[in-house]
Amino acid sequence: MANITSTTASTAIVKLIAAEALPMLIGNLVMGNIVNRNYEATLAKEGDTVNVPIPPVLSANTKAINTAVTRQVVAPGNAQIVLNTHVEASFAIEDVAKALSTPDLLNLYMRPAILAIAERIEGDLMGLYSSLTVNTALGLAGTAITEAVIDSAETTLFNQKVPVADRKFLVVNGTTYGQIRQITRFSEYRTAQEAGLQALLNGNVGKLKDFWVLRSQYVKSTGSSPVTVHNLAFGENALALVIRQLGGAMPGTGVVQERAEMGNFGLRVTLGYDKDQLATTCTVDCLYGVGVLRAAHGVEVNT
Repeated sequence: MANITSTTASTAIVKLIAAEALPMLIGNLVMGNIVNRNYEATLAKEGDTVNVPIPPVLSANTKAINTAVTRQVVAPGNAQIVLNTHVEASFAIEDVAKALSTPDLLNLYMRPAILAIAERIEGDLMGLYSSLTVNTALGLAGTAITEAVIDSAETTLFNQKVPVADRKFLVVNGTTYGQIRQITRFSEYRTAQEAGLQALLNGNVGKLKDFWVLRSQYVKSTGSSPVTVHNLAFGENALALVIRQLGGAMPGTGVVQERAEMGNFGLRVTLGYDKDQLATTCTVDCLYGVGVLRAAHGVEVNT
């Protein structure tokens, strides 16, 4: 049986962490999984700007007999999103070989790091409510959400010509989600049939007024007496999460690195020995930026 050396253990554990980290990250995201994600494996650094293309708007022209077509200039727009957030979560492993041979122990180390990164991404995406200024905010601070407000949100997006085929989402905090579940017409079998029964039994609202209704622990709140909860209703191309891969460490610096990619997400895992702590330090980091692609395709829903 081959011995586990420090070199083989370090290489194996960083590959294992990278392989397991991304599915865990994706599984803990709400907003990050439903907004427009722009990812390329190209290397970038903090402060770089990414141009995310936006499809151009064309018009239908009437063509008379024996006349030429009206040629339109097809110039896709773009949203400039700055990669201004480099987040990391680090932890120390005193016994690398033991962690490698004990999956539950490795998971114990890794889960808090991944959750910290997921929380930061979610919070930044929910903070984009302040940039959705094209449409007038709906609802009132400190007031329970109503069917009429949800209906107005859907109508607003329809009038802004959000494509019918695009998915639309209503992301709310826990209290607002509970209020939606208590709207009588949506939560009883006699009025909503099977959907109402599932909402009553399982607690999942599902689809409502053409919105997929989701709850997030990171919906922003501001003010006091009353507090304003900034829930968001938007089409799938209203907001964007842009991720790029980070460069690697210089050879010979004594660290082991691995990059992981999955479903338009990417992160980096770095393992190195810290002589001051007499332990191996593992760092999971990610470079990203968030921004608005189509401000007209989103509306703030206050409660």
